[in-house]
Amino acid sequence: MSSPPPPLLIGCGAGFSGDRWDAAVPVVRTLIARGGPAVLMFETLAERTLALAQLQRRQNPAAGFEPTLERFIRPVLADCVRHGIPIVGNFGAANPRGAAACLQALAAELGLGALRVGVVEGDDVLAQLSPEQLAQVRGPRTDAPVSANAYLGAQGIAACLRAGAQVVVTGRVADPALALGPLLAHFGWADDDWDRLAAGTIAGHLLECGAQVCGGYFADPGLKDVPDLAHVGFPVLEVQADGRFVVGKAEATGGCVDERTVKEQLLYEIHDPAAYLTPDVVADLSEVTLQPLGPDRVQVSGVRGHARPDTLKTTACFEGGWLAEGEISYAGPNAVARARLAAQVVRSRLAELAPGLQPVRCDLIGVASLFADDAGTWAAGQDGLEPAGLMQDVRLRVAARATQRSEAELLTREVLALYTCGPAGGGGVRSAITPRLASESWFVPRAWIKEHWSLL
Repeated sequence: MSSPPPPLLIGCGAGFSGDRWDAAVPVVRTLIARGGPAVLMFETLAERTLALAQLQRRQNPAAGFEPTLERFIRPVLADCVRHGIPIVGNFGAANPRGAAACLQALAAELGLGALRVGVVEGDDVLAQLSPEQLAQVRGPRTDAPVSANAYLGAQGIAACLRAGAQVVVTGRVADPALALGPLLAHFGWADDDWDRLAAGTIAGHLLECGAQVCGGYFADPGLKDVPDLAHVGFPVLEVQADGRFVVGKAEATGGCVDERTVKEQLLYEIHDPAAYLTPDVVADLSEVTLQPLGPDRVQVSGVRGHARPDTLKTTACFEGGWLAEGEISYAGPNAVARARLAAQVVRSRLAELAPGLQPVRCDLIGVASLFADDAGTWAAGQDGLEPAGLMQDVRLRVAARATQRSEAELLTREVLALYTCGPAGGGGVRSAITPRLASESWFVPRAWIKEHWSLL
């Protein structure tokens, strides 16, 4: 009987588009030092960033991939190529081939020669569905979608790696697929080995948010202290052929990995721990066991899986008009009352000048800004909870959606006019008008989506 393949190390270099550009460097050093088969993944795509990428590609057909791709990859590309560590990332966003071209140019600049770049495509639903199929799956909106991208699974990534890709670029795939794909390629797990597919998916789920599982999003001073958060490490997982895996982090970095950090990330963004739906498998976490193995090492076992869904979730984007925002600060005694009066003035003026902007949202940043208060009840101090007398530094934010840019401009002008039209002491005005894409979710039969991959 042949021995099972050696464990696969998977490190994460980014958990979202705005992550640190240097975070992957200690991860790669750790992968190299530990030796053996290894993969580096980058997760840089969310619904918001994909929508922004669609806007960018509409303005420039050569754009639409992760705008800081070169900054993420430059510090680690040479080491990964020389040590045979494939890179897998969804930084292709709305333009995977554009990202591949960027990577080839970077490799040439670094003297690495031509890369073998695998590109996974097929998430663009509008390019594949007939009008009749589209009518069956689309939501209640009647206007034409700008884009619609399905969440693909891990199979295309695995195929690229089996073909020898040094870098794999995807568009919209499920985040955990970035880890499951390399596991499929390395271990040769069957497409219906649900328990192992689920284990690999949960491994990807723990990796996908970068430093979160290493204490980043966990930290809460005095309650959940995390050492050296300024240099928090990113995760490195060691996955066995049977699906068991150990969660650790890059060596010589801050942060921590323990049962608490792993539990928090396990449950992050999961509505039902017994049925976590992904394109590859339905994962069941209800019997998971965590076992500490030493400092910053936690073994995860007991993940179970069930057959994958028959449909693929798809995010469709539509023209959403414009988002208008204006901000102004008030400081000193009675600052909150002056900020509230300013909000009242702007609301009143816009109700007369641009009724189509309603509702106008006013937030008092530092007092009331994070909760769903579009009606303005909390921000207006009508709930009796306001410690207004203690606040001497507050920033008013006014925002609204507009169908016409001219209406959006009225909002920013009204905030600007507060400089001299009162109340007293306003300053530091800043405004922005941003095109919007609205979104909704569809469920498309899996058989209608034709995923494909190629080496460029």
